[in-house]
Amino acid sequence: MNSDIHPPDKWLTFGFALIGGYGDAAGFVLAKTFTGHVTGSLVLAAITAVARDWRGTFAHFSAVLCFLSGIPLSALLTRLSALWPSWPTLTTVMVMEVILIVAGYLALASQAPAAVEILAVCLSLALGLQNGAFRHTGGISVHTTYLTGTITGLIATKTEQLAFRGTSGPPTAFDPKFGLLCGVWAVFVLGAVMGAAASLHFKELGILGAALVLLAIIVRNLMAASRTRAAS
Repeated sequence: MNSDIHPPDKWLTFGFALIGGYGDAAGFVLAKTFTGHVTGSLVLAAITAVARDWRGTFAHFSAVLCFLSGIPLSALLTRLSALWPSWPTLTTVMVMEVILIVAGYLALASQAPAAVEILAVCLSLALGLQNGAFRHTGGISVHTTYLTGTITGLIATKTEQLAFRGTSGPPTAFDPKFGLLCGVWAVFVLGAVMGAAASLHFKELGILGAALVLLAIIVRNLMAASRTRAAS
């Protein structure tokens, strides 16, 4: 794990945070469930179960199970990447995310009977893969598909800084790790705004915005890898 406080994958972190916010907001607008984290979907599942809305309960539980399934699947991809170094884990995960997002869009566009459920499954699996594949940057743990862990880390980091300042006297320098967490939080919220706006305005077409961002990240990563190979 890279311990550099100015990690080379800083913009990759922000890109994933944008996708996390975008996908979660778009999923809620289009499928009425949270696709990027477990807690919200479990609460919605409990509410729909009490209301005897069994189709809604199934959709929410499916989102939870698919999100959680993406984490061991990303671990498997990491092991395969160790066996075949030419098969980069993050690029593979991003390609799979694009395929899943497009599949969810096609299901909605076709107006299939279970189109909403298919979209929830596809988005949840995509964001679960992302959450499992990218968990550390700059020497700290980050979550790019939901805010709870990031906000908790943000508050804990700032509290430790203030406590240290109170006991030692002199002011402490600005911690770049704190700035990184703030950036992840801000970009996630920006992604959520973009995802909600695109889905409300363009309906199912709005979800393809996340795929376009992922394609841009993939191209940037491939170009960076090509430059690295050329330099070596």
